[in-house]
Amino acid sequence: MLDRALVSMTWRDVRFAHWRVSPEAIRPHLPDALVAATYDGDAWLSVVALVMTDVRPRGSPIGRTFPQVNLRTYVEPRSGGERGLYFLSLDAGDPIGAAVVRRSFSLPCYAAESRAVRLDDAVRFASRRTTRDAPPARFDATSRPTGEAFEPEPGSRDAFLAETYRSYVERGGRLYRFEVRHASWSLTPATLDVHSNTLFEAAGVERPDGSPLVHAAEPRDVVAGWIGRAD
Repeated sequence: MLDRALVSMTWRDVRFAHWRVSPEAIRPHLPDALVAATYDGDAWLSVVALVMTDVRPRGSPIGRTFPQVNLRTYVEPRSGGERGLYFLSLDAGDPIGAAVVRRSFSLPCYAAESRAVRLDDAVRFASRRTTRDAPPARFDATSRPTGEAFEPEPGSRDAFLAETYRSYVERGGRLYRFEVRHASWSLTPATLDVHSNTLFEAAGVERPDGSPLVHAAEPRDVVAGWIGRAD
């Protein structure tokens, strides 16, 4: 259950791209209170691109719609607790929303010039960070579904990568968490044609080797809660 329902929205044109990395590669980028979560001994870095539609704070009659591209990894509290996400960056095509998220959630959320263009059954995401007090970053890629939709089996690698609804941040030396809720994902294998991607360099992370595991996802209605203490 969410502590408080703060924001509602719909996520559309969702694309996941997951790269396998060593836990040692992730460790320097995490707060002391977190460790890398692994699946079969591997940690993961993921780029997630989506269109956030009708983002509506509780009580607001007007919603905002914009693309977002984020770079994230998977973590667990060192003292024990639920597995979650840790964001290395979020680039949002909404300067006002980016500033609010950065201030309210202590997340590395940055304004970006961004667009999502549908090309038949494919989607092309293009994002260029415009926040001046952050390293420059670009992401430009086209993704096309290639197979049949499926729901990840509990305990599977795909469930580990997609079915995570808690995120962690550190503020003032303390660990906090926030959560989202939505129906389980329906995923489709997909391709990813990368035209430009400097998200790893901007976050100070070594670029992963190899090709990513890529999925497209069906739209989902989402509710997000407020930030709270993780302990």
